[in-house]
Amino acid sequence: MKSICRVLIALSVGWASCAAASTLTVCADPNNLPFSNRAREGFENKIVQLLARDLQKQVRYVWWAQRRGYVRNTLTEAKCDLWPGVASGVERVATTRSYYRSTYVFVTRASSHLQDLTLDDPRLRDLSIGVQLVGNDANNTPPAHAIASRGIVGNVHGFMLYGNYAQPNPPAAIVAAVASGEVDVAMVWGPLAGYFARQSSVALTLSPIPSSKASPWPMQFDVSMGVQLHDAALLDAVNSVLAREQPAIDDILRHYAVPRTSG
Repeated sequence: MKSICRVLIALSVGWASCAAASTLTVCADPNNLPFSNRAREGFENKIVQLLARDLQKQVRYVWWAQRRGYVRNTLTEAKCDLWPGVASGVERVATTRSYYRSTYVFVTRASSHLQDLTLDDPRLRDLSIGVQLVGNDANNTPPAHAIASRGIVGNVHGFMLYGNYAQPNPPAAIVAAVASGEVDVAMVWGPLAGYFARQSSVALTLSPIPSSKASPWPMQFDVSMGVQLHDAALLDAVNSVLAREQPAIDDILRHYAVPRTSG
């Protein structure tokens, strides 16, 4: 592709198409560590850079707060080629092979010695519990649904998944609430919990929330990249890179303390 572009540029034709072909346009949140931020410090930023290097493309970001309608709003106007960190099989985009699988976790203070928690643990009825909320009951996080279905509501504190966007990395507030003692235990998506628990000055303990085959709310999810539905060529290319670079991706995920689970 680079050699073709040089010829076209020399002939003063095809400049726009070559520029587009050599650029990978990525939609990402500018304020959402450990996943991404405008300084490109998140693990999704690092994985995207790895992909772009292998694809011999330059990365251009479209920064878009990852709130409700994120994919819909960016997809409708074909703003992006790639959406990192989407659930495998999500609608509206074609999803790549999974490059990691993670789980929701219980986050507790190490000093509280709350080992071996499950969703049916009677201790949860007396503890102060933090859960991540989306804001609409039909679309809330799996732990929020699971705990409510057990009739545990009076001692539950909701933390909006989107949070106060004027603050850095707003979803991290739920982990900080455990460290400060505002809540005794929180149910948090693993990558977020792992990253901020490691940075906490208060020792925190993470343990996977067990999934149940009988439950309609799974706690573990495969994570993929999303591409435009019609872009089979890019989908195939990204899949090839993800397979080839999986060891390097695993190193990045370990560096960011992302909890990993098997299928």
